Amino acid sequence: MGAIFVLFFVAFSFCAFLIGISHFLGPKDVPTKTKGSAYECGVPSVPKKDSRVPVKFFLTGILFIVFDIEIIFMYPFAIYYRDFLASEVVLPVLFSVGFFLLLFLFGLWWEIKTKALEWK
Repeated sequence: MGAIFVLFFVAFSFCAFLIGISHFLGPKDVPTKTKGSAYECGVPSVPKKDSRVPVKFFLTGILFIVFDIEIIFMYPFAIYYRDFLASEVVLPVLFSVGFFLLLFLFGLWWEIKTKALEWK
């Protein structure tokens, strides 16, 4: 348990050291009127307040993350499949992976049924 605290202390100290060194040795950014002026076309940049992002972008990102994480969780089972068959815990492992695969297939079916990835 003490080794974990030593590891955290060393990591934290190293990060603090690097941030401190970069603060003292890094370039000093002095704001000037030229740096604050518009870069192209002479038009000052003003953030738009009416920019809207379609929900489809978020839905696509969330679905990608969900299915990607599900595949990552199935990877260890695929690697140790032969070890599971040789062990005594074959049935519980197969039931849990089967349930997980069933949830994955249900999610895929739902995604296709609701046409979640169609951009119309």
